Amino acid sequence: MQDAAPRLKSLVEQMLGVPLPLRIRAWDGSEAGPPGAPALVVHNRRALRRLLWKPGELGLARAWVSGDLGVEGDLYTALDLISGLVWERSEDTRGLMEALRDPEVRAAVRGLVKMAGPPLPPAPPAEEVRRRHHLHTKHSDRRAISHHYDVGNDFYEIVLGPSMVYSCAYWEGGGTLEEAQRDKLELIAGKLGLKPGQRLLDVGCGWGSMAIHAAREHGATVVGVTLSREQAAYARKRVADEGLTDKVEIRVQDYRDVTDGPYDAISSIGMAEHVGAERYLEYAEVLNSLLKPGGRLLNHQIARRPQRDESTYSVDEFIDAYVFPDGELAPLGTTVTQLERAGFEVRDVEAIREHYALTLRRWVANLEAGWSRAVRLTSVGRARVWRLYMAASAVAFERNQIGVNQVLAIKTPDGTGSSGMPLRARTWN
Repeated sequence: MQDAAPRLKSLVEQMLGVPLPLRIRAWDGSEAGPPGAPALVVHNRRALRRLLWKPGELGLARAWVSGDLGVEGDLYTALDLISGLVWERSEDTRGLMEALRDPEVRAAVRGLVKMAGPPLPPAPPAEEVRRRHHLHTKHSDRRAISHHYDVGNDFYEIVLGPSMVYSCAYWEGGGTLEEAQRDKLELIAGKLGLKPGQRLLDVGCGWGSMAIHAAREHGATVVGVTLSREQAAYARKRVADEGLTDKVEIRVQDYRDVTDGPYDAISSIGMAEHVGAERYLEYAEVLNSLLKPGGRLLNHQIARRPQRDESTYSVDEFIDAYVFPDGELAPLGTTVTQLERAGFEVRDVEAIREHYALTLRRWVANLEAGWSRAVRLTSVGRARVWRLYMAASAVAFERNQIGVNQVLAIKTPDGTGSSGMPLRARTWN
């Protein structure tokens, strides 16, 4: 008798205490839930075992990456419906333990265990990083960066498109992704006030797009540093193809090992999320030491919402295990405070949260359009990781669960208080 879906839906709702906004389609072909809503497709009982052995976000991620769990219908709508329901409730371990004191919840869990079949936990998907402590040593940072960025340049070409810029674009109107990324690079160059002959350090330079733009469009001499050898090789070829080898140097180097300052300006675009809370002040102090007096820093960084009790913050399990090992997000206020502690004067903060949601949706569309090739280049599990990560991130930006900000700061000359900045805000030169 095909009745797994109604039974499963009833048990999950009994355990959560709220109605499920999605349909459920079970391994036996049965369905239950609101007509017209996206369907959560439970392909086999192994998906239940993953969720029972690792309740919450990591269990859901393992089921998704392995293909045991899927979504039929619009993925964004499905993620929006479950955001703040399953994932946020399950992340609160104390709330879960409290709920298990409820006889009805315990009965629901027993029912799910019975449906799940053999009790042995399934092995995690091969794409999962075996967790370590967040040490943020030079060695551990190299390993974490390699996991994320050394997936293959061909794969990133599919996702990012010709611009090869892996950070939030700047959407001033319509236009293509490439135009919006060019506008973002120009926005940063303008905020830094780049002029011919100035030295720019691009920290976490990626595939060289900012370095090339600064040299080609503004005549700057640029050093770009990355921990990814694949990125560096790709960036060097681009620099050579542009005829800019006399203006742009790409290094495989930790920013903490850069010793050839001072620089007129520093750009750090989507890199500071990898630094870690315990080392963020060190990061800010190193960048400050590399700038000449009056030099500018543009720090482009994703931020999370602050919590009433910051001691309860924990790193996102899915992102940590599958996407950005050892990555940490901080509230905007914390970032600004640390930059000021390091000696910077913060001159401007621009929030561009909605721009990242638009960017991520374009990246997801690129991945879906090139899905077969992306799977051949990596694995179906890796492609599923990226589709879920980018789509879920787009929803999180849209719901203001996370944001992204450009912080412009200067190294004020000692004793003078002279910033060299114009009196009018948003006039950078």
